[in-house]
Amino acid sequence: MEFQNSYLDLGEGFYQTADPEPVRSPELFLWNHGLAQSLNIAAVNDAGESARAQFFSGNAKLPGARPIALAYAGHQFGHFNPQLGDGRAHLLGDVSDGTCPGQDIQLKGSGKTAFSRGGDGRCALGPAIREFVMSEAMAALGVPTTRCLAVVTTGETVYRETPLPGAVVTRVAASHLRVGSFEYFAARNQYDSVQKLCDYAIRKHYPGLNDLEGAERYLAFLAAAVEKQVRLVCEWMRVGFIHGVMNTDNTAISGETIDFGPCAMIGAYSPNTVFSSIDTQGRYRFGHQPNIAQWNLARLAETLIPLVDDDANRAIEKITPIVMAYTDQFQKAYWNMIAQKYGLRECTEDDIALLTEGLDVLKAKGMDYTNTFDLLTRSFESVAIASEMKSEIGPWYMKWQDRLAQETDEGAQIAERMRKHNPVVIPRNHHMEQVIAECIESGSPEAALRFLAVLRDPYQVLPETKAYQDIPGDGDRYYQTFCGT
Repeated sequence: MEFQNSYLDLGEGFYQTADPEPVRSPELFLWNHGLAQSLNIAAVNDAGESARAQFFSGNAKLPGARPIALAYAGHQFGHFNPQLGDGRAHLLGDVSDGTCPGQDIQLKGSGKTAFSRGGDGRCALGPAIREFVMSEAMAALGVPTTRCLAVVTTGETVYRETPLPGAVVTRVAASHLRVGSFEYFAARNQYDSVQKLCDYAIRKHYPGLNDLEGAERYLAFLAAAVEKQVRLVCEWMRVGFIHGVMNTDNTAISGETIDFGPCAMIGAYSPNTVFSSIDTQGRYRFGHQPNIAQWNLARLAETLIPLVDDDANRAIEKITPIVMAYTDQFQKAYWNMIAQKYGLRECTEDDIALLTEGLDVLKAKGMDYTNTFDLLTRSFESVAIASEMKSEIGPWYMKWQDRLAQETDEGAQIAERMRKHNPVVIPRNHHMEQVIAECIESGSPEAALRFLAVLRDPYQVLPETKAYQDIPGDGDRYYQTFCGT
């Protein structure tokens, strides 16, 4: 594939040219073979480990790469910061075979840029491992996500609360356009630049809108972005993912999961679950993620007002219904998803009360979200498991069975349908921490590779799966996550 940088066509106001800062002794720690093959970058596939370490630490430049740091703003925990940008990341460019949208290749932890704001531009190994493992797990679960191509150790120390080994992680994304990218230019009244971003996003992500013009074009773009966020957050809710820092600068226009710093997985089901140490008010708690996604979309919509109509009031009248439509779209998608987790073909209006009651039972009894749905799926193949679930769930179990009887499907058909929506394994928080600690202590990626072998096949029971299904002894009661990458 050809390596280029399509962002350069937008103009210098959208980025700052910035070369990665060399590191002392780069070594390849994790490499994503499958992703590398799909990207098909000749200079990478033909290179050995040492050369790859040079390329993906930033010490050597890939042919055609023109590194830049992107400008963006963002609402962080509801408060607007007009000046953010890539403070420790370098976008090398994007690869495309000319027939499909390109994939961005970005280094993180690769040194300071014009947007570093006093930071050191570096990343510790632990957060790099987390991003690699979590993004691969999400991809295997079927959740739209950015991916990681490589983790390279630097041979240098990163100083945070304690000294830590340094690393550079390579992120692959459909693009690095964020809601905050649009906010950056809107805050400066540079609406020609907002329009450029919209047109670029349409070419990249929504080519079906290319023939539209004027207000219709940008209203359709907003509607498409709404649909992407509906699907994304619904998938998060399906697998029990908590992003942890849903700021507008972490909301990708592509509809992919981006920025895994303080992310976590839910254990015992509770919509109020929050693990991020910086989310002290629970703004980004598990059950509030759908609302935050709509709030972020409203911030995107605000940047489009001058593109829709010269009269702001008329523009708002046209934009508001699109943002508000998110509510109905999400509710329909969410309840259909929950219905499918419980084995129903789809959710009728009458089913919502039953499904709500089912989730309330999980919450009241503190039942594990993933393991409960796994056991319910397996209950059609095991009388013992069915009896266990009936006893644990109580009277609601028979209400569920009565509703399933209306589907007229055999138990095996229902179980097959459920398994498509209910994984047997997820990257549980305590295992993620154990893997990171073991990798750092040993200096070897073996613990991560063992974990990944299971996580890349999350709907099948492998011989090694059981080792990663256990619930932590304290139920994650004291667990906290921290921003790292």
